[in-house]
Amino acid sequence: MADFEIRANNMTFRGIEEGPADGPIALLLHGFPDSHHTWRHLMGPLADAGYRAIAPAMRGYAPSDVPADGRYQTAALSLDAIALTEALGGDERAVLIGHDWGAIATYGAVAWSPGTWRKAVAMAVPPTSAVAEAFLRYDQLQRSWYMFFFQNPLADFVVPMDDLAFIDRLWADWSPGYPASADIANVKAALREPERIAAALGYYRAMFNPELHDPDLTEVQDALALATPIPTLYLHGEIDGCFGLDSIGDPLSVLPAGSGLEIIEGAGHFLHLEKPDAVAAEILGFLED
Repeated sequence: MADFEIRANNMTFRGIEEGPADGPIALLLHGFPDSHHTWRHLMGPLADAGYRAIAPAMRGYAPSDVPADGRYQTAALSLDAIALTEALGGDERAVLIGHDWGAIATYGAVAWSPGTWRKAVAMAVPPTSAVAEAFLRYDQLQRSWYMFFFQNPLADFVVPMDDLAFIDRLWADWSPGYPASADIANVKAALREPERIAAALGYYRAMFNPELHDPDLTEVQDALALATPIPTLYLHGEIDGCFGLDSIGDPLSVLPAGSGLEIIEGAGHFLHLEKPDAVAAEILGFLED
């Protein structure tokens, strides 16, 4: 595993990579509150299968740049994925894999630029059109309280308190029983600087506030509502404490032919860390031609 740095979409992205330089690109996008190190268990199996696995820190997360334009809407994240794959020399063999916010970016990216990747994998956040009213039920609204709290300026003070103890509590709630100390240390390193916390909260604020959207990206933003055009594997943890299994709806009903759905038994929100062998097996099996 090695560090990498590349310029894409008017930013410098940094992260880790593993696998042959001439292998097909497997771009791995992390979520919140997480870091690019979250992919360390999956990168080896992907590399062994011949892929060049690339895990960048998402925009605003260290060690990648904080974007000068301050844009954190889904369109910006999706365009990052497209630009990164192109800058890395991705071809028709490339695949895109996203967890949490990375999954949301994946849906938007493949809808806007379906020819960039052969297949996609999304984890922990189902396609928006599959969720429908399930997100608005009491139990899911209770799980999603943090999203609404993040809209309040009070979050700017609360989240960094006590060395980002807020993040420890989210991991404990979302993946109960998982010993997350090493992962949380990586998250805090990625978010400890004030401008990094502002970026992470900015993802959620842009979700609910169209005034934080770039009007030039309207069409890209709207692509999130389009049908997913390429075969996509959706994975969800059975005991996910962030997005409940009872709230994911029917992802296969909005995914194209050749797609798949797997529930990872005994896993919470960070399923790729909790059950790395099971997740890797599902992904590698799906990516086979």
